[in-house]
Amino acid sequence: MFGKRILVLVPHPDDEVVACSAAIGRAQAQGSEVFVLYLTHGCIPREMCWPWHRLRYQKIVDRRYEEGKKAAAFLGIPAPGRTLRPARFVWRQIESVFLEVTQALATHRIDQIWVPAYEGGNADHDAANAIGHILKATVSVLEFAEYNFNEGRVHSQEFPRSNGSEEIILLTPEEQQRKRNALSLYSSERGNLNYVRVERECYRPLALYDYSKPPHPGTLWYARFQWVPFRHPRVDFTNPHDVCTAISVFLNR
Repeated sequence: MFGKRILVLVPHPDDEVVACSAAIGRAQAQGSEVFVLYLTHGCIPREMCWPWHRLRYQKIVDRRYEEGKKAAAFLGIPAPGRTLRPARFVWRQIESVFLEVTQALATHRIDQIWVPAYEGGNADHDAANAIGHILKATVSVLEFAEYNFNEGRVHSQEFPRSNGSEEIILLTPEEQQRKRNALSLYSSERGNLNYVRVERECYRPLALYDYSKPPHPGTLWYARFQWVPFRHPRVDFTNPHDVCTAISVFLNR
């Protein structure tokens, strides 16, 4: 199912490892060329940070980018370019992101795109998935499960709903260790990556979704701590229905 020239849409540096590091290796072994496109620099906007973090904000952003470069080298893929877009803004700037993706498709002569699943793990992931929906008329699109909170439980490398087209990659012991090593390169995100399973990866052709609705009933992963009574920087207070509206406007433009 792997294309010859693959573009991985990476909402935040580390998603390429979480979602598909083993798949990248297997695609390369089959002769595929793999490219990645960062959709954000992975850090929340400066104004959302604690005041003492704002003073060294650029260093925080630079560190995440350097980690991504090391991960790219480790995975044997070209170093990705930089972006000024902060995390939590792919869905807010989905039209601009779409234009960046189409430009990358032409530049690298891409015949297949890999996107995160529409699973409510992160609002930026869900927006990237919707971009894949638009583009699947012209290129092959695969979606990769990362993490979700379906039925109030943590799921890693497992879609909220199966449709029978899923492909499961069972990682060899060597691939598992390689994935652990790749994850460790993102030391700034160590506390956010402890949910990632390394025994498997899961993908399928992009499914049909009703993007006007959240990916599954109940609390989404990124909304599970919104009960916090103050604006904690690590809590994403994005309203899932606002994300659905932004995606729907984009798809119906």
